[in-house]
Amino acid sequence: MSPRTGAPAEELPQNPHSDSDSDSHSDSHSDPAESAHHSRTYSRRASLVVLCAGALMTILDGSVVTVAMPAIQSDLGFSSSGLAWIVNAYLIPFGGLLLLMGRLGDLVGRRRMFTAGLALFTVASVLCGVATGQGVLIAARALQGVGGAMTSAVVLGMLIALFPEPREQAGAIAVFSAVGAAGGALGTFLGGALTQVLSWHWIFLVNLPIGVVAWIAALRVLAPDRAPDRGAGLGAGLGRGADHLGAALVTGALMLMVYVIVGAGERPVGGTLILAALSLGLFAGFILRQARAERPLLRLRLFRSRLLTGANGVQMLMIATMFGFQYIGALYIQRVLGYGELRTGLAFLPAPVLIGVLMLGLSARTIGRFGPYRVLLAGLVLIVAGMALLTRVPVSGAYVVDVLPAMLLLGAGFAGAMPAVTGLAMSGVAEEDAGLASGVFNTTQVVGGSLGLAVLTTLAASRTDGLLAGGESFASATADGYRLAFTVATGIAVAGFVVAAVVLRAAGRDSLAPAAPTRSRH
Repeated sequence: MSPRTGAPAEELPQNPHSDSDSDSHSDSHSDPAESAHHSRTYSRRASLVVLCAGALMTILDGSVVTVAMPAIQSDLGFSSSGLAWIVNAYLIPFGGLLLLMGRLGDLVGRRRMFTAGLALFTVASVLCGVATGQGVLIAARALQGVGGAMTSAVVLGMLIALFPEPREQAGAIAVFSAVGAAGGALGTFLGGALTQVLSWHWIFLVNLPIGVVAWIAALRVLAPDRAPDRGAGLGAGLGRGADHLGAALVTGALMLMVYVIVGAGERPVGGTLILAALSLGLFAGFILRQARAERPLLRLRLFRSRLLTGANGVQMLMIATMFGFQYIGALYIQRVLGYGELRTGLAFLPAPVLIGVLMLGLSARTIGRFGPYRVLLAGLVLIVAGMALLTRVPVSGAYVVDVLPAMLLLGAGFAGAMPAVTGLAMSGVAEEDAGLASGVFNTTQVVGGSLGLAVLTTLAASRTDGLLAGGESFASATADGYRLAFTVATGIAVAGFVVAAVVLRAAGRDSLAPAAPTRSRH
């Protein structure tokens, strides 16, 4: 059933030729309607590749830096506290601007926003790669965050417009989710390999050829932005459609929230509480402004959808769990098992490989058969099981016995849960709000990942410091701190399952039902 209308979905006419045949126009005997379908299929597939390539750059950048941090610290002389700003300088504008950029994409055109973001991100990457001082690198990282927000905020909205049919949409979301999930883990491997073989500068410079090719391809492949629909607010432009005060309030609130989260362990509790209260105050002002503004930046009615709200809540908890595994798991492999940078990257490769295989080969068909709600619950069960296995990691552990089984469970669970929750979050969203809903979804990812990382790393460090002060060995204290973090992460995953089971089930059976069997039209 269609998540928007509840009507049975039908497949487009099947292409009797191979994909390579459909990309050419040499068959003079083909039916004109069929040729038009071939061209449209090619255009949409090419557009999907370009959108995924743009998203992959920003996703890789979030994880590729982690492994290179010690090399950057040694080369540029960062202090331990200053080193955190290599990550924070990117996350704060990225997380703070996603909602605004999503809405601006609705107003000025999503293709324009996407291509401008690609260009800015690529230029900023080069500035990062040639940086010889701390200030230049941090400023360039902030520019990367702005470009990443511009690119990422509109991608899901563009995908929904490209693939409106439920089955096609599920397949496109599965591909996009596979790129995102695999890219996060792949970044850990690439960061280690590039840093060890070349230098840390290349983790940024590698974005130059990718960005240039993606930008040129985007201009050639992506359909131009449609004519403005001022009645709906779609393409209305900044002058008529933007709530400038609301934009300032929500951007300030989100940036401050991300700053509070990522730096929570580095400042006194009192200062953190004051900044958190200020962030909440800005959010309250933003909500009041949206309730009264003639042309609000964020239509509050959007959150009346229990699917949208519930799916974003589930995603926040799920991403908090997975980010915790990626970061704490890498530390366990390095500090407890004694792996080097490149070997740690290789140890993480089974996860993206499994995620890619399952998402591309099974996710869309599984969701089409059983419905996104059931697939989401099954995926969350596997994530809970994988995290539960990690709560027992020993000091004298072995990767194959103590880490790999959990990693495979987490990968399989994420491969099912992520496309399902993405489809649920974007289902039923009106076209004029698709960019905004995409921005909300991406903001939820950043906030969930940052919050989970801050909480889990703080707990692990506190437990380890306490045990070291009591006379425990470094290896034993460190492993115990990581076990505590994995235990809390398991609880977060369980909370995600409960929210999904209760809130999304209550959102309506029709929207959560599997798609009806397709019928070919001849």
